[in-house]
Amino acid sequence: MALVTRLGDETRADRDDVALRCDATDRPLRSLNPQPSTLNIRLLAGLPARLHTSGMSDVPPAIELREVSATYVERANRLPVLDRLSLAVAPGEFVAIVGPSGSGKSTLLDVIAGLIEPDAGTVAVNGAVLPAADRLGKSAYLRQRDLLMPWRNVQANAAVALEAHGVPRREARSRALDRLREFELDAFAHAYPAQLSGGMRQRVAFVRTMLTDAPILLLDEPFAALDALTRSDLHRWLQDVLPGGQRTVLLVTHDVEEALLLADRVLVVSPRPAQVIAEERITFTRPRRRSLTLAPEFLAAKARLLIHLGTAAPA
Repeated sequence: MALVTRLGDETRADRDDVALRCDATDRPLRSLNPQPSTLNIRLLAGLPARLHTSGMSDVPPAIELREVSATYVERANRLPVLDRLSLAVAPGEFVAIVGPSGSGKSTLLDVIAGLIEPDAGTVAVNGAVLPAADRLGKSAYLRQRDLLMPWRNVQANAAVALEAHGVPRREARSRALDRLREFELDAFAHAYPAQLSGGMRQRVAFVRTMLTDAPILLLDEPFAALDALTRSDLHRWLQDVLPGGQRTVLLVTHDVEEALLLADRVLVVSPRPAQVIAEERITFTRPRRRSLTLAPEFLAAKARLLIHLGTAAPA
């Protein structure tokens, strides 16, 4: 639910304060046997009986959901979203989730981020089962829309998450400029969002997300609104600035090729209420460039995922 605030004759500092407070292989697919169930309230939860991991040892998963269920409630309407959903993501692993539109993928990220408390099941971060309030701030969350503030330049927009966490403005903007240099965006530090292309705006949003230094990144279709060429460029850029193993990443996407290019593992979820129904482990060497999409092994993996997505689609 978005909080809408009317901005009239407030000063720029006042608007910033309001905004900050509002901001805040080829091996075959493994098919799973989801078991139906019902759920309840504001959003969330779902899991099959088995947990999807990537061969983790004694180190606890960075993210672990067990038998999570939830329901979206609006007035008298109750809509099951997640159905006893279980999964686990190892520290430093990049996992992509694909599934039909409206299947509850974004709700799943909201649960992990602590924006929603599931009706049933548990959510653990680094081995500790935490309620929603304690999960807030444990991850950095990038949504499809960049949500840049039009009255702030690139440097100030990149610094906004740090300021929201109480970092003094001058220090936050200095750290933002350092990170912009690291990502070769410092030439645009004083530009405003209206002067940037869609791809450049999304880069700035990603820098803002990275500046929190949260070990877990939640990416909700961050490239979906971009054209194919810009999206491909950002796939390459993301792999360059985010070497494998540095962060734990959970990406929601409708793009099977995007999932295969970026992830270590791809999970397929069913239509709402969501359960994990298949898994594909990705072993292509990194960095992965666009030419990989023409390789027979890539096409075979893509076909397997599409078959499972077709199986998951409602008749």
